Amino acid sequence: MLTMEKAKDYTELSEMAAERIITKLSQKPDAVLGLATGSTPEDMYDALIKAYELKRISFAEATTFNLDEYVDLDPSDENSYAYYMYHHLFRHIDLSPDNAHLPNGKSADPDAACQAYEQLIEKAGGIDLQVIGIGLNGHIGFNEPYTPFEQRTHVVELDETTRKANARFFPDLDAVPTHAVTMGIQNIMESKELLLLVAGEQKAAVLERLVYGDKTEAFPASIIKDHPNVTIIADQGALSGLKAADYQTGD
Repeated sequence: MLTMEKAKDYTELSEMAAERIITKLSQKPDAVLGLATGSTPEDMYDALIKAYELKRISFAEATTFNLDEYVDLDPSDENSYAYYMYHHLFRHIDLSPDNAHLPNGKSADPDAACQAYEQLIEKAGGIDLQVIGIGLNGHIGFNEPYTPFEQRTHVVELDETTRKANARFFPDLDAVPTHAVTMGIQNIMESKELLLLVAGEQKAAVLERLVYGDKTEAFPASIIKDHPNVTIIADQGALSGLKAADYQTGD
């Protein structure tokens, strides 16, 4: 079941998303949060920092797990997701560094690193709230089209459309890594709650397919319609392909 919430613009979307996390931490200070990177959640993180500075929330008891990380980028590389999280959120709040987790993209034994990441999530009790975005090809995390729905944490070769979409963060397309470590679709589906953020007219066709299309591994995000607790927050541009009656709920 998909619950749809409409935001008038990206700023409101970001504030609404932050409030969902604020509420979760208020209800459960030791919540396990699944976090995402990219341009969409940036202002959500800004809103969370402001809430922390205003003493509305604390991350002192929380634990975080990120969806993915590029292979072979050092955490100090400004294009790594470890760097992104540190600069956009972690360094501004009271989250313990020991409780902030990202997949290990530098491991000499990637399979072992994937298993270790799974064990950390299991030890933490599973993810209470997982924030996700959706790619232009329907990917969630870095689970590209035709990834098996039962796939767990793994190394993936990035689709060319994904690399082109992310090239704006790099000097050029050739500098974009070809592989990443990502939580699998099964891991995402095991989260107790999913929060999908969709912003901009460029995502309108993607959201339309998610809401009205069939469940298929060709469009990885389609599986989330089987999750019992999904909220989609989308702005007017992203919602432009949907019927007005579906702005509140859809399935």
